[in-house]
Amino acid sequence: MRITKRGLIRLTVLPLAAAAVLGVRTAQMTQAAQQSQRTVVNNYTRAVEELALSCEDLSSVLEKQLYAGSGKMQQSLAVELYRQAGTAKAALSQLPVAELQLQNTYKFLSQVGNYSMSLSEKLNRGESLSEEEYENIRKLYDFSKGLKDKMWDLEGEIAAGELSFQKGAAELLGGTGDPPYVTEGFTDFEGNFDSYPKLIYDGPFSDNILEREPLMTKDEKPVEEAFALNRAAGAMRVSPGELSQTAEVGGTMPGWRFSSEDGGVFCEVARDGGFISYFLNMRTVDKRSLQNSAAVAKAEEFLGYLGILSMGTTYFEVQNNVMTVNFCYLDNDRRIYPDLVKVSVAMDNGDILGYDARGFLVNHTERTYPEELCPPEKAEKALSPRLRVKKRRLAVIPTDGLNEKLCYEFTCSADSGRNVLIYINAVTAEEEDILILSETVNGILAQ
Repeated sequence: MRITKRGLIRLTVLPLAAAAVLGVRTAQMTQAAQQSQRTVVNNYTRAVEELALSCEDLSSVLEKQLYAGSGKMQQSLAVELYRQAGTAKAALSQLPVAELQLQNTYKFLSQVGNYSMSLSEKLNRGESLSEEEYENIRKLYDFSKGLKDKMWDLEGEIAAGELSFQKGAAELLGGTGDPPYVTEGFTDFEGNFDSYPKLIYDGPFSDNILEREPLMTKDEKPVEEAFALNRAAGAMRVSPGELSQTAEVGGTMPGWRFSSEDGGVFCEVARDGGFISYFLNMRTVDKRSLQNSAAVAKAEEFLGYLGILSMGTTYFEVQNNVMTVNFCYLDNDRRIYPDLVKVSVAMDNGDILGYDARGFLVNHTERTYPEELCPPEKAEKALSPRLRVKKRRLAVIPTDGLNEKLCYEFTCSADSGRNVLIYINAVTAEEEDILILSETVNGILAQ
């Protein structure tokens, strides 16, 4: 076959043109990836700054509490502590530190406002604060200063490029080597709780609740480590060999923590009974292909796979293309909200990425209920006239202490269009709680 001069030119020019187009496209993709990475880092940096500011405000308010003598002032300060602690927890939840299990840090942020509120109620009753209670405030203040200082140090190190938010980030952004991972700073603070005060008070985050013996495991026989490993692998649908790292877990639910070599996958199994308490797979989910209903169905299917039956779907939330579905136990016609299980589903392919049954293991037990209930019509009269009842059912809700209350749960609509849950005591017909439903394309949450 004879090649013409024009054909020879085409054979020469076309590959060069294709290579040029490919080079431009590669450059565009690299630039887009770098821009995406910068956006992620900027969001993380803002979250650290918000966390540092909130911790600074927490520290300031706690110092004021040392000098407040009235219940009215203590209550005002406690409300501000609630707000700042909530902001701090929201900022912390946006950072890539889930694998660290920052239980002490979250415990501090949860307890600080609640404990202060309990002290203000004591003062409002005409009682005085004890020296021990003032000492607890001082210790909480010291911890808030430590957290504040650590967060501002982290913010400065991140701004100077001395810490990275992602492993391998420096290479992607054109650097020559990776700085230390940002989690090191959080780990340092998490280990500083040796002298943290033990806070006993009437509140949902009191240490006597956080350290409560799980009802599900207390009468169960202990299992061997090998059995627990196989149970973890089966739940996560991986081979036991993939969970190569093992650590013992203490506390009120002793057991084992199995994880992959890189720490991206881990699972905890309780020693007594071999129950899976929680697991997490931290793979990134880049897209959202499943409908919400399909993702909820995947979560329900997984509970069946584990043999956890009689569970009802309550709320769900989608973040970073991962849906977390909340389930509660159903005891005949009653919803048992303390018996909570959470399942996280990847919205790209339906993989189960997370499972948390710690609330269920702590609270689940055989319950007895009052025999004589007030008529539901009487309970409904306690509702605001501005609400219209859409649905009614019985539910068990937790109280601030270690107790539970059987209530009528009324699902109502308000004039604003908002859906509201009202809980009326099924025995006394007294109003016990109000929750407002936040309903968006990303989930249904109760606030």
